[in-house]
Amino acid sequence: MSDKSVIKSGSNLERALSSGHFAVTCECGPPKGADVEYLEKKIGLIRGCVDAANVTDNQTAVVRMSSIAASSILVKNGVEPVMQMVTRDRNRIAAQSDIFGAYALGIRNMLCLTGDHQSFGNHPMAKNVFDLDSIQLLDVVRTIRDRGAVNSGDPVQGGIRMFLGAAANPFADPFEFRVIRLAKKIDAGADFIQTQCIYDMKRFREFMKMACDMGLDRHCYILAGLTPLKSAGMAAYMNKNVSGITIPDDIIKRIRGVPGADQAEEGINLLLDQIQEVREIPGISGVHIMAIEWEEKVREITERAGLLPRPQL
Repeated sequence: MSDKSVIKSGSNLERALSSGHFAVTCECGPPKGADVEYLEKKIGLIRGCVDAANVTDNQTAVVRMSSIAASSILVKNGVEPVMQMVTRDRNRIAAQSDIFGAYALGIRNMLCLTGDHQSFGNHPMAKNVFDLDSIQLLDVVRTIRDRGAVNSGDPVQGGIRMFLGAAANPFADPFEFRVIRLAKKIDAGADFIQTQCIYDMKRFREFMKMACDMGLDRHCYILAGLTPLKSAGMAAYMNKNVSGITIPDDIIKRIRGVPGADQAEEGINLLLDQIQEVREIPGISGVHIMAIEWEEKVREITERAGLLPRPQL
């Protein structure tokens, strides 16, 4: 595991992080079809607010426009994508082929994920692949980038300088092994990490202390994942039903303590408090704002948090 190095991928996100700026990313989910106008509307809402935007890859195993095609549309519309790729649907041949295609289309950031099991989505009868997991996919792409060879050892025609990312869940059990798994992803080639949604700040501070004690913050940029709550009902549902997310009672009470019409605004206020709190945690290099199907709030959030204008690098 080496210290942070400049990949020179041409990625704006890499330049922001390597220059010491507090980075901001968000999510931009593709449509459940070929509706380019729907996607371009979302792009217009986040343009100029973030350093890059994650384009999900059939999230929750629900069929959507491919992350490669949607990422290419982001490039054409002036927003830098972080193309997500899951190993659920691809063997190593298809994955490497898609990486070459994505790079040829101007995509310079990639987030390597294993992916949700197909039983959670709208095609539970589909056969999965899982030839690789997210850690192995990282190593495959890093090998293409740094050694100029595909997984079989054959040489690559032309350079592929991807800025590589991975996800981390600081809250799943067993808690003490979460940092070890993070270290494995960094060792496999992750240049940056985006975490799962954070609400339990006390536990997240413990996670980051363990990560910093292991020196992981010296080897990788870590972005804290934050999701605005629209209502107390949403908070209670996520706390009970979404694996790996813990929402403390005091947060649910805070949202519930305001009238129903104002709960969404209180959720934004909570998120702004969270942004300021994570900025003070050692080892954090930025935030990943997951305003799920609420992209119209990204500009307001970044502006009120003092994160605008974004640096032009």
